[in-house]
Amino acid sequence: MVRWVPTCMLLWGVATALHVWVRRRWELFVLRGVIGCLEAGFYPVTVSYLSLFYTRFEFGRRLSLFYGQAAVGGALGGIISYFVFTAFPHHDHGGEGDPDLDKKWQSWQVLFLFEGGLTMITAVVGYFWLPHSVETAWFLTPEQRKYASERVIADRAAQTEAATHGQETDDVHDGELDEESGLLTPTKDVDEQDQEHDEEQRGLLNSSQVRSAASVDKEVTNEQGLSPHDVVSAFTSPKIWHILVCNILSAIPVYAFQVFLPLVLAPLTDTPNPALVNLMTAPPYICGAITLYLFASYSDKHRKRILPILCGLALLLLGLTLVVALPTSKGWAIPRYIALNVLLSGCFIASPLTVAWISGNTPSPGKRALLLGINGWGNLAGVLSALLFRPKYAKSGYIVPFWWTLVCVGVAATGYVLFWKYLQVENANRRQILQEWSAYDIEKERVDGRGPLERDHQMLKWATLRLRGFERLQWAAEWLEQAVEGGREGDEKITFQYGL
Repeated sequence: MVRWVPTCMLLWGVATALHVWVRRRWELFVLRGVIGCLEAGFYPVTVSYLSLFYTRFEFGRRLSLFYGQAAVGGALGGIISYFVFTAFPHHDHGGEGDPDLDKKWQSWQVLFLFEGGLTMITAVVGYFWLPHSVETAWFLTPEQRKYASERVIADRAAQTEAATHGQETDDVHDGELDEESGLLTPTKDVDEQDQEHDEEQRGLLNSSQVRSAASVDKEVTNEQGLSPHDVVSAFTSPKIWHILVCNILSAIPVYAFQVFLPLVLAPLTDTPNPALVNLMTAPPYICGAITLYLFASYSDKHRKRILPILCGLALLLLGLTLVVALPTSKGWAIPRYIALNVLLSGCFIASPLTVAWISGNTPSPGKRALLLGINGWGNLAGVLSALLFRPKYAKSGYIVPFWWTLVCVGVAATGYVLFWKYLQVENANRRQILQEWSAYDIEKERVDGRGPLERDHQMLKWATLRLRGFERLQWAAEWLEQAVEGGREGDEKITFQYGL
């Protein structure tokens, strides 16, 4: 991961700088395609990498600082654009054409070169700065590395305790480890006052959790590890596809305004001034970054993900409604601009908290990376936003695209409510199943996912038999067999409770 992330940055920085020499349509298309592919590979891997270092309920705030840089970058880009467009005026071709035009630096060329150069410099620093895992963090002492690693492992192990004892997923329990069976026998609950402490302070490393960590079947702080089981489990999970649809619909405003905000703001100005319009994009992005951090901090403190997501979407719907309802005339320019600030304030909340939910509810690193990658297909929102915010709607103030965006966000909010209810039912069903199991069966499920409940792999077994009939596909049959053998892992275990 520490090689992949800066490499993506370095290459898209180069592609950005190469825009300076674009002269043909196909050159532009190729560069934009390359940048899109590299950015798509950057975000999910970076999030998966960050999840190695933090416990579940301190991750949201950290993720907001990372994801919020999209908003900060939008604001910074607007400010940089203002100064670049002011210092390097546009050189028009003129009626006859300017024979010396290619010798003059256009404002957009300076902008691409400057931003691409900054990206490349940051990427090179990343090669030397980023550690592979907590255990190799060069800026920590050996004692701090051990502590940081054990607290993450203990946090993941505590997540499997809730279903058995009917408590929240972040509760901690004492227990004794049977040396012969290797199973953890719970004895008593930790004092309830621990629940009131902040996640970063509240005793993650008591003896019970360290022992519980023995039942974690994968090293959750290691950046490596992708098994056939991870692949099959990730792509056959109905939850990720539900979340993906909600993510795409809720992210349409994010992608739309990253590209089209200057066009939306242009009609609000008296004179067409590209420098001023770019400067006007900064305040809405700053509002978005601040609101995201506040919501993420609330999410971590109260250990809730879906409720802040719904509140963020409500804020987004409010902004969209105001933009649609207010007249598009010049006299209403200031109220519409304020409405856009409200809209941008709610734009950036749903996606990072959705990612935080996926990360916090997927203990297996390999499966977590794949789920985050699938969720990264939320980039399709950019395609939808480009289809909605077409130039023909510019004169009307983009009212029609705003209406469609309002509908999409409303559907996304409904989807998140249904997802919330689904998780509550799933947790209740798991607790009910465990009440019917013996203590031995429960511990077997917690340790290696081999409780009495049978795994349903009929379709995969059928596919394996079919592949066995083809000599050249024996490798695929063996791969599928590896995917279905063994017990349940991570969030598949009946002892696992999903966080809300």
